[in-house]
Amino acid sequence: MTAIRHESLWLAASPPPAFPQATGDLTVDVVVVGGGISGLTTALLCKRDGARVAVLERGTIAGGASGFTTAKISALQGTKLSEVERFHGAEGVAAYARASSEAIDWIEATVRDCALDCGFERIADVTWAADASEAESVAGAEQAARAAGLPVRATSEPPLPFPVDSAVVLERQAQFDPVRYLRGLAELIPGDDCHLFERSAVVHVDEGPPCAVTTDAGTTISAGAVVVCTNYPLLDRGLFFARMEAARSYLVAARLRDDAAPPQAMGISAGEPTRSVRPYRDPGGQAWVLVGGEGHMTGSEEATPERYDALERFARERFDVVDVPHRWSTQDGMPTDRLPYAGRYHPRASRLFVDCGHQKWGMTNGTVGARVVADLIAGRDNPYAELLDPNRVTVRSAPQVARAQLWVGAHLIGDRLAPAEASSADEVPAGEARVVRSGLGKVGVHRDDAGALHAVSLRCTHLGCLVHWNGAERSWDCPCHGSRFGIDGEVLAGPASRPLERREPPG
Repeated sequence: MTAIRHESLWLAASPPPAFPQATGDLTVDVVVVGGGISGLTTALLCKRDGARVAVLERGTIAGGASGFTTAKISALQGTKLSEVERFHGAEGVAAYARASSEAIDWIEATVRDCALDCGFERIADVTWAADASEAESVAGAEQAARAAGLPVRATSEPPLPFPVDSAVVLERQAQFDPVRYLRGLAELIPGDDCHLFERSAVVHVDEGPPCAVTTDAGTTISAGAVVVCTNYPLLDRGLFFARMEAARSYLVAARLRDDAAPPQAMGISAGEPTRSVRPYRDPGGQAWVLVGGEGHMTGSEEATPERYDALERFARERFDVVDVPHRWSTQDGMPTDRLPYAGRYHPRASRLFVDCGHQKWGMTNGTVGARVVADLIAGRDNPYAELLDPNRVTVRSAPQVARAQLWVGAHLIGDRLAPAEASSADEVPAGEARVVRSGLGKVGVHRDDAGALHAVSLRCTHLGCLVHWNGAERSWDCPCHGSRFGIDGEVLAGPASRPLERREPPG
């Protein structure tokens, strides 16, 4: 039996590149924080405009959300267009769909012109109803897509190898290997006074002028502009934590038998629980199918290994599966008004920009946002700058903002009042974690499979919420703003930039 790896299929298939760490002070025109699709696309566009660019990545290129995606590149996006239409009207949804379609064309042209070997291919995208209860949502997705000018068609027999109640199909969407694509982009950045640094976490940004970006190693990079392209905004000054939620979702990669028929389209279900599928053929010709879904808010108690089991059952029931050797999860920023943020970081910002909130469609939204920001830095007009303005006011999203803040408030206060789960570290089973009483306070204690104990402060270093144990990924996750920490407190995902304090396991 093949061992199950808690690792993205994309990252496992591509050895990581070796870009240097930022170790000396530097002056450039633009600093880009984040080495995912929005950061690398922004950097490439700015370099093409003649700017000296420096990219700072906390870990390794494509090692964040962009390396853990299904990498579907679509303007249909499940039922997303219905949501955008509800908040932003006919003009808003038409602009969003047009921007997404243009992003697909831009990616295709970049792959072709730069000779990027990333398996890019055009393929149909499907939004389907698993049964009659989801049919109304599919009809709404079709209506919104047609209103947005997309040439969709309704059918009860989409190009999927399992029966559905109804579906809407959009041809000539796309998919690729996101890690191979991003590492191809990364190779285009260095040179001509441009730089790309890995293992260089940003801990402070001064807006200047000039801007000054400080890394965890004490290096300072000065620039005329800074673009924050992290999954969740690194800096609190834009109040994004009040307008954006962090959500996790899960994926498994199933290897198919040699004579099995993979799906001829990618797609996503219209109802809950969400099921997302896409085919993949690896460089050796082996056919796979990726199945995603089971999403929930970051820090929720729903983060359990059973999420993966549900996705594996779905795969085995609908495809001729040999094994399911890869499983992983990812995280997305979800703006309350259902559009990404790309533009000036806050109303007074003239040199600080942001591209975030890609709400599970980062391949298109990250590309669109990068083009918006690059145009703003260069002084050009962009047709989507107003639509994606981070400082927009969407009155219709007020209930969603209130709900998000109620969630934060409940955890900020309620978690402190909750009782400990154990009185001693001795009560923590192997492979699990507990909130353990320590004097008048509480600490988080994990016992690894070998029996060793790992104890950390529960106080998130971002804004002080208490972290929750994620049993699916064995991490400590913040329910307020999505920061994630390893078993010894190291930062796995921001906005936190400092690790959890390590503690002695209570006896």
